[in-house]
Amino acid sequence: MTAHDLDARYGRTPARRARARFVAIGAAIGVAVVVVAWVVWAGLLSPAASIEAKDVGYRELTASTVEVRWQLTAPADTAVSCAVQATSENHAVVGWLVVEVPPSSETTRTLSATVRTSEPYVGGSVYRCWLPDASAAADAVAAELA
Repeated sequence: MTAHDLDARYGRTPARRARARFVAIGAAIGVAVVVVAWVVWAGLLSPAASIEAKDVGYRELTASTVEVRWQLTAPADTAVSCAVQATSENHAVVGWLVVEVPPSSETTRTLSATVRTSEPYVGGSVYRCWLPDASAAADAVAAELA
């Protein structure tokens, strides 16, 4: 038996190699199409609105009020709502305020709000910010705190 006969017998023919190469190239093209479609869908077609809130600090005004400062990054000309809280020594929320931030041409700005407290506090921070159109988000924040 020759090498050519053994190759034909066990499927190692040039036609089989060409077919395997064709299938591998087709699979690679299919994977590339799926990856490109996902990148376009997730990156380019998704909403560009992104909101970020970072604590800047807090300042004691009186024994029952605290001024909370935070930096808000939001799309320009978009109204935003932010929940601001004061916390006690055992991390309980002792003051809470939802602040309606009006639209602005600036995307990043520093804001402050005065929060009244029911007990002595040791800190203040921004809890979360959301687009006011998303009323479900506000309901979710309220439900999470209840």
